Amino acid sequence: MSEHRRKPPQPQGGGRAAARRGQSGSSPGRRAAPRGATGSPSDSYGSGFSGSEGEERPYGGRAEARRAAQRSGGGRRRAADPGRGGRRAAPGGPNGPGRGRGRAVPPGRKRFIDYPRAGKYGVARWVPSWRLVTGLFIGFFGSLVAITGIGYAMVGIPKEDAAAKSENNVYYWKDGSQMVATGSGQNRQNVTIDKIPKAMRFAVISAENKTFYEDSGIDPAGIARALANMARGGDTQGGSTITQQFVKNTYLSQEQTLSRKFKELFISIKVGGELTKDEILQGYLNTSYYGRGAYGIQAAAQTYYGKDAVKLTPSECAFLAALLKGPTYYDPAGNENLDKSATPQANRKRSEERWSWILGEMRKDDRLTEAEYQEAIKEYPKPQGLKATKGMTGQISYLVDTAKKYVLNHSEISQTEFDKGGYQIYTTFEKDKVDALAKAVKKIEKERLDPKRELDKYVQFGAASVKPNDGAIVAIYGGAGYENDHFTNNADTSGVPVGSTWKPFVLAAAMQYGRYDTDGVGLSPMSKYNGNDKLKVRNQDGSYVLDKDDNVFLQRNESKRAWGYITLRKAMEQSINTPFVQLGWDVGMSKVRDVAQKSGILEDSFATLNPSFALGTSTPSAIRMADAYATFAASGKHTNPYSVVEVKKDGQPEPGFTKPKVTQAMLPNVANNVTDTLENVIENGTGQNAKALGRTAAGKTGTTDENKSAWFVGYTQQLSTAVAMFRENPKDHRLLSMNGTAGEDSIHGGDVPTEVWTEYMKVALEGKRDLGFPDAEEIGEIQDAVGAPSPTPSFTPEPSESATPTPSATPSETAVSPTPTASESCQFGFQCEDSSGGQNGGSDGGVTSSPTPTTTETDNSGGNANGNGGIFGGPSG
Repeated sequence: MSEHRRKPPQPQGGGRAAARRGQSGSSPGRRAAPRGATGSPSDSYGSGFSGSEGEERPYGGRAEARRAAQRSGGGRRRAADPGRGGRRAAPGGPNGPGRGRGRAVPPGRKRFIDYPRAGKYGVARWVPSWRLVTGLFIGFFGSLVAITGIGYAMVGIPKEDAAAKSENNVYYWKDGSQMVATGSGQNRQNVTIDKIPKAMRFAVISAENKTFYEDSGIDPAGIARALANMARGGDTQGGSTITQQFVKNTYLSQEQTLSRKFKELFISIKVGGELTKDEILQGYLNTSYYGRGAYGIQAAAQTYYGKDAVKLTPSECAFLAALLKGPTYYDPAGNENLDKSATPQANRKRSEERWSWILGEMRKDDRLTEAEYQEAIKEYPKPQGLKATKGMTGQISYLVDTAKKYVLNHSEISQTEFDKGGYQIYTTFEKDKVDALAKAVKKIEKERLDPKRELDKYVQFGAASVKPNDGAIVAIYGGAGYENDHFTNNADTSGVPVGSTWKPFVLAAAMQYGRYDTDGVGLSPMSKYNGNDKLKVRNQDGSYVLDKDDNVFLQRNESKRAWGYITLRKAMEQSINTPFVQLGWDVGMSKVRDVAQKSGILEDSFATLNPSFALGTSTPSAIRMADAYATFAASGKHTNPYSVVEVKKDGQPEPGFTKPKVTQAMLPNVANNVTDTLENVIENGTGQNAKALGRTAAGKTGTTDENKSAWFVGYTQQLSTAVAMFRENPKDHRLLSMNGTAGEDSIHGGDVPTEVWTEYMKVALEGKRDLGFPDAEEIGEIQDAVGAPSPTPSFTPEPSESATPTPSATPSETAVSPTPTASESCQFGFQCEDSSGGQNGGSDGGVTSSPTPTTTETDNSGGNANGNGGIFGGPSG
């Protein structure tokens, strides 16, 4: 039988059991004798006993026996039902050899942690006792106190002298030779508290930590908020005392992690207990970053006001205290290369508002008398302008600017960490090409511009050169140099509309996607569109596009010549506006935008999607335009532009600098057909000045409204280069007309910009083979616009359309066919003959001053020449 089955009941009368019971009646420590053992009549249970001899009933009957059994063995039911969590009664009683589920605690022994709770059943067995809860609570906080004590004992107090030992950042050319060593190492000098004006101390206290002299050095509530935000993945800034910020500046990295927050807490507690408040404040002001590479109050005073810190006025102190909130956004000089919202105008407004607020807080806190406050608030203390630092002259400053921006946008390195130095930055820049580009600009400037002439003043250039199939930026031209007070990187800013250099994206979208009525079948570049001036642009339902006054929108050309219906190839050659406006509207401007974006143009540089969007109202940087045209050169393959290949710190490479991936932005044959069309622009059209390069090349000219900017973007298989030219008012950075500049009635992209491009490309490609371009295969179907004459001619390759008559040069491409109506060309009394003087009456097209129509697809207008949206966007970039 199973050892877990109960033994049969023992006889109640006589036998060993009876003998034992008899012997135990008077034994010490045993149960009291059962009733009947005393001989009293009341001891007998009477009729409940079966038997004739009136034997004594042990334990006073069955009920008492059950209770006794339960007390000794866990209960009869529990013994019979191991599924209830107990154990079966083993033979011989609770201490018998049988084993149930789990080991019962022997009588008299208790577990150290009574959980699950013994002697409890059901839910009660799993509810912890108050003793257990209290013990755990005390243990947790005891451990926390122990850990805090250990942490407090292990951390040391930082010294601002150690933080002053910052290193330079070293930049290298592509060939590994050193370009420049620059950083904050020499722009720092610690000063003692007596050399820091009281106004500076009080400005920081009133602005950042009013209870500085009373608090313990930490803000528990602020730390709790930061930790909670960090756990949610939100912002971790804010809530730090001056002591905590001093600790972070001198001892810790700028990363926002839990471990750094705990270190900051421990060190701040120790610093608050062992340093005086003046020592902490001195350390904080000596280690804070004020922008422009200035660390510490002494360097900041020299950088912004050209004086020692001790000589700062209360008004100047409030200005410098405002910078501590973030110099990128509070330096009036602006910092658009890091954030497009940090314009000089926006920064000046933010700076003035915070400067005024800090002075007001100082007055409220009785840190300034009423007379001192009135004197300080009287006039905003405008700082001096930016200055070139050692080695940061010529194009070096713009190269460093571009590389630094790339590093900050492609790694976890903060600007503060980067400016502390110690990094080695290996770039893609090739010194010979950078020098060649700068020399090309200077040569053409000297030949074509006279700085004494009013219309030649304020002319600027921006240029960039990128490798197709790779994305490496090999050269840029950012401006006249920091030493000439030109601090904007013209190669990597937006705000200058690109004009007709945008038209290749319209043609590519038409060949890739087709029109709204072609069921996805792409258009041939031999499709004909109306090239007349003052074209009424049609919606896809046949109605006319209206302007904001509900009048019919008329798209203009620069030339008044009535071209009639001409092929898209011819329209590109002569840069005629009206065919591309109607084409873009038929294809869908959103598709044009998508093609441009996939080719490398950043979203934040796109203009409004109205009809003029096809004419280049968008404002990408020279770097992005060179990169986008490199997509055509690479048969539709695009690679994001990059300027840094590796960054090292302490000999170890930093992550984030792998080469960008190659993507297929458009069909190879679409790109090859765009290239074939742009080859014709150089051979026979507005870009003929580029033929002086003496090798196969493709490119497009671009001019904008009132000749405020002019572009040329061209490429070979080895190199894609964009050159921009514009005039800018130095006071408000608004674009000025270039009519009359360089002695020309109007500047076009085929003029000065093309000359700069050609001069540079000659040197950059010297000694390299002329690779030509892949052959363009016939593409799409000829789909003429509404109103085109019939029958439609068949596709015929046009190696040269204008210089020599060919079968493909039909009369409709060079003359009016059909004769335009008054409403389409001359209804306002303008003469219709060619007035441009260009090849075949053509011009560089460009963005015209047509009224903005009400029909748009989205609203994202561009900015002025000082806007940002360049290579990295800004985040970002």
